[in-house]
Parts: sequence; C-alpha cells; structure tokens
Amino acid sequence: MLRRTIPRSFTSWDNTKAHKNELHDKIRKQLRDVQLPPSSYDTAWVAMVPVQGSHQTPRFPQSIEWILQNQYDDGSWGTNLPGLVVNKDILLCTLACVVALKRWNTGRHHISRGLNFIGRNFSVAMDEQIVAPVGFNITFSGLLSLATGMGLELPVMQTDIDGIIHFRKIELERAFMAYVSEGLGNLQDWNQVMAYQRKNGSIFNSPSATAATIIHGHNYSGLAYLDFVTSKFGGPVPVMYPQNAYSQLCMVDTLERMGISKSFACEISDILDMTYRLWMHNEEELMLDMRTCAMAFRLLRMHGYDITSDGMAQFVEQSSFDDSIHGYLNDTKALLELYKSSQLRCLEDDLILEEIGSWSARVEYALKCPVYAILERLEQKRNIEQFKTKEQLKIEGFKLLKSGYRGVIPNDEILALAVDEFHSSQSVYQQELQDLNSWVAQTRLDELKFARLMPSITYFSAAAILLPSESARIAWTQNCILTTTVDDFFDGEGSKEEMENLVKLIEKWDGHGEIGFSSECVEILFYAVYNTSKQIAEKAVPLQKRNVVDHIAESWWFTVRGMLTEAEWRMDKYVPTTVEEYMLAAVDSFAVGPIITSAALFVGPELSEEVFRSEEYIHLMNLANTIGRLLNDMQTYEKEIKMGKGSRCDLLRLVTRDGGVVPPPCRKLFWFMSKVLHFVYMEKDGYFTANGIMASANAVILDPLQVTLLPSGLGTL
Repeated sequence: MLRRTIPRSFTSWDNTKAHKNELHDKIRKQLRDVQLPPSSYDTAWVAMVPVQGSHQTPRFPQSIEWILQNQYDDGSWGTNLPGLVVNKDILLCTLACVVALKRWNTGRHHISRGLNFIGRNFSVAMDEQIVAPVGFNITFSGLLSLATGMGLELPVMQTDIDGIIHFRKIELERAFMAYVSEGLGNLQDWNQVMAYQRKNGSIFNSPSATAATIIHGHNYSGLAYLDFVTSKFGGPVPVMYPQNAYSQLCMVDTLERMGISKSFACEISDILDMTYRLWMHNEEELMLDMRTCAMAFRLLRMHGYDITSDGMAQFVEQSSFDDSIHGYLNDTKALLELYKSSQLRCLEDDLILEEIGSWSARVEYALKCPVYAILERLEQKRNIEQFKTKEQLKIEGFKLLKSGYRGVIPNDEILALAVDEFHSSQSVYQQELQDLNSWVAQTRLDELKFARLMPSITYFSAAAILLPSESARIAWTQNCILTTTVDDFFDGEGSKEEMENLVKLIEKWDGHGEIGFSSECVEILFYAVYNTSKQIAEKAVPLQKRNVVDHIAESWWFTVRGMLTEAEWRMDKYVPTTVEEYMLAAVDSFAVGPIITSAALFVGPELSEEVFRSEEYIHLMNLANTIGRLLNDMQTYEKEIKMGKGSRCDLLRLVTRDGGVVPPPCRKLFWFMSKVLHFVYMEKDGYFTANGIMASANAVILDPLQVTLLPSGLGTL
C-alpha cells in the first residue's frame, strides 16, 4: 500500500455530475434496502436441519442447493475474494459446507474438493497468529467431530486434529457458550441456551445457533424464524438477522462522520423515525444489542427526538458488558458507543447515564475527545484519512463474528464523495480566510499592538462546526476577533477613561457623534464593531425581512458593560464575595452574545422579535456564556465545575428538545459554541497558548488530505 496525498483535482475518480449522482444513488439504495451478504457457515447449519419428524429429509433444500452452486474453484466456500489469502473463516465455512452435504449424502464431488482444500490449508487453523472468527476453536473442532462421526476421511494428521481439540479445551474456559453452542454438540446444556431465545424464535438472531438448537431437539419455535429467513434470502442466510436497524444506524453514523450526511437528509430522517418507533416500542432488534441500543440513543437524542435514558438502564452495571457477548469479544466499539451515549445527559441528575459513564470510561480516545468537545470538520478529516476502501478491507480482513462478515456499507462510494466534499469545502475556507484577512486590515485592527489577531484560529472555529453558509461563518469569525480584541482592551490595555468611553459609545450607537473619542485606540475599536455590525445586519435583511442591527448592538452593550465591571473590580482590587456575584458580570463579559446573535441571522428561518426577547433565547445565551466563563476560569473551585456540568446538561436539553420558540438551527448554534469552548479549553493552558489549536486549524483549512490508497487508486465500483 502507498500513502499519498490526494491532489485537489481528485483525479482518482471521474468527478462529473453524472458520476456523483451514480455514487449518491448507490448509497441511497443501501440506506433504503439493507443488503446482507450470505454466510456460508450459517447456511450450512441451516441446511442440516431436518424436517420435523423425519431425520432423512432436509427442511431447507434450497440452502443445500445454494451450497452446491457456490463452491469456489479451489474447493472452498466463504469470503474467498480474489487476492484474499486463505484464513480461518474460509476453512470454517468450507468444513461446515462439507459436513452439510455429507449429512444428506449429496454433492460427492463437492465434498471431495472441499476436503482436499481443507487438507492443503489445515496449517492455517493451527496458526494462533491468524485472526479467527469468534469461538473458532470450538466451532471448528465441533465440525471436525461431526465430520469424523459421519465417516468423512480428512486428509489431515491426527496430531493436528488433536491440536485443535487442545485449543478447544482452552477456549471452553472463557467462551460465551450460548453464542457458539453449535460447536459444543452434546456437551452443551441446551436448556440453558434457550434462555437467550428472542421473540422471533432465534438464538441471538443467529441462524447457525438457532439451527443447532433445533437439530438437538429444542426450539422448534425457531423453525418459523428459519423459514422466514431462508424465504427472504432465497436459501442462503446471513450471519445475523435481523440487523436492519444496526446496519442502517451504522450507515447514518458513517455518513455523518464522513461529512456527507446532508446529501441524504430524507433517507436519514426516515431511518431515525423508524428507529424512534422501535425505541418507543422497546423492540428487541434495537434494545437487546448493546452497541445498537447505545448508537440509537445517541443519534436520536442529537437529532432532537424526545427520548429518556430509561432504555439504557440495562447497561448501568459493568457486568452488563463483562458477562455479555460483547465482553467475550472484547468489543471496544460497543464500549465506545456506551461511553458516547453517557455524555449526552440532559439532566444533571441522570443517574443512568452517569453510572454508565463511570465504568465505560476506559476507552482512551473517547477520554481525550469527549462527544461535547468534538468539532465535526476536524473529526471528519481524521475519519476520511482512516477510512477503509473495499480493497483495504480485503487485505486487512473483514469484521469477524462466528463467520466472516463483509458488512453492508458502500465504502468506496462514501470515501469518494467525502474526499470530494472536503476538497470543495477546503477551497471555500481558504478564500473566506483571505477575505477575513482583508477585513482585519480595513478595520485597522492590525494597528492595535495589543490585539491577539489570529484569523485562521478564529475562522477554524466557524468552519470546524460546519456553519452552513459563508455569511454565518464570516459573521461568527468577525465577532470572535472583535470580542477577543475588545476583551484584551478591557483586560489592562485601556485606561479607565478609555474603557468608559467605549462603553458609552456602544450604548449610544448611532448617536456616537455626540460623545467623541478619547483616543485613536477607542476610535478604531468602536468603528470596527459599529461598521462590521451594520454590514452584517444589512446583509441579513433579505433573510430577516428587516434590519436587526439593534439586537447586535444590544448584545455588544451587554458585553462591554460586563467587561467594564470586571475591569473596575480589578482596578479597585475588589474580589466578589460569592460565585453568584461574580457571575452576574462575568457571564455577559465572556462575549458569546455578539458572536451567536450575528451568526444566527444566517442559519435558518426568520428570527422574529419574539424570538430575540423570549426567555428561551435569553436562557440559551446565559448558558453558553456560563459554560465559557467557567471553562475559562477552571483553576477552579469544585462548585464551579459542578455548575459547568449542570449548564452543559441544561443547554443540551434545550437544544435537542422538541418545540420551543427558538428555531432548531438557531438553537444548535449555542451547542456548537459549547463544543468549541470545550475543545479550546481541553488543554490546561487554554486557547491562545496551545500549539495544537493552530495545527487543528491548519488541518481543516490548509493541509491536504492524506488518504491511504492502493497503487490503482480508490478502487472500482
């Protein structure tokens, strides 16, 4: 494999509109109708099920026919794609199919070729360094016992078979027995296995485990399940069914993580509506699988569906993981999903999510990058660079359950669209950054020696949270730069006379000519704020149907008034006696107001006077300012930490709830601001001294993608 930089022309793909449409169509098809690949292993077990009351007749002849028609030229069955080396899954599938054919004394030539393949490659089964399907030493040795019991002569030395049996004894000490019950035969307590039966009659939604319980005289209610699955797929069966909910949620999550979900908004909405119905009806397909349940909770909550954490109560204890199939598999992805979901608390006293978070917080990456501090565009770039194409999956191996599972996500198509979208966005970001640099010069802010002017870092905060329009990103960034500069001015660079002068100028606004300027510094600052605010308001008139500059001006007045109070405390050496007294001034002085008020004009529907004056809008603003102030002050008191967490919970509840006066696109701005602030203050030294922030800004705005490719490019469709 080569690691190369993809040029901006994206020459590895035919980037025509028609081809893009074709890629979109393939992804939409998979979103709407999940295509589950067949499992030769599970199909073989289903093929061994006899007609009830007649052990000489197969219940599912169509499964036997599929086995006969799907043997590879080398004698194998399974995920034997071109270029894929022989692995344990292929051996397992091949032996299972051979045993199934022998069970009904059919396909003599197929059996012979299959046995020869096993004999040539049996050393693979003995190699402990090769990745194996779940419970391989149990399921493979169980099939070996069946094969020898049927009189099949395996072209393998007895010592090798004994070696597999030895591995089986070791694995029996730690295996999750019910999940691999078909490999245990008469050693299994089948009554215990039935404790895992689902409402649909299956065992773990696994065709192979379900077939085994029927073969051993239990679970005849599982026949209806197998009848349905074989009928649906025409003979072959997948490694798990149903898994539509899991597969579709994975698709939604992947599209969001890769930055192309907006192109599939309708399909995603349909999937989440269906998921919500499953959640509200406590359906097993969603609720009994840990990873599916946690992912569903996270996606539903972040998309504004009205759900409580009650459905997650089953995972409060760590034993829910340790004693499950996920614990047996050491399924870190399930653990990560649990941890992510635990961070989406809308109530500070949500003990369910708190307890889940307390024991699942052992996933290193999640601890470094909590959900509430992830900036989407930065994360999407990392995801794109680490994404696996079909060719890479072929080389590196598929997801393994009891049998190889190729998955259902159209990786190549998603990667193609994601790379193209990122390149297009990055070129836009670079142009907008140039425009912002010109604006800095035009406003004369660069003449203020004390000003911490970092347009790329401040613009990064707008681009990384995926603000939807150029106007929103520019307004956000301009006000970030302005509030930072004004804060520096009040933080010691200005005299008391100058600070009071600036506050009066902003209070008077259009009547500022009556007051005059006490210094050139004040004049530069005021006109930068005044002229920029007027330009933003004028640009928003077509969207807002009126000029809302008064709201921007008011947010500025609240901000500088709070800054002046803090400055007077500092100059008078006064220390507020309580946190509450401090927060009365400190909340407004954190200066979120001008940033969000300006950007909100460009993110969605018209914002009426009722919206700006509503208790909801004011509360959202206070929460965002409180979170920022407390994060900024985290030197810190335990009470402040608790206040900060509580504010984040309250903010998330308001942002994700159904209904309300403030439109959802506007509410999301407050959550975006919270994410930016948590990202910025994750490091002890904070925003302006962390070199990592600049590196992150460059990653989103300037640095080209680094994507792992095969020499032939991204592959073929």
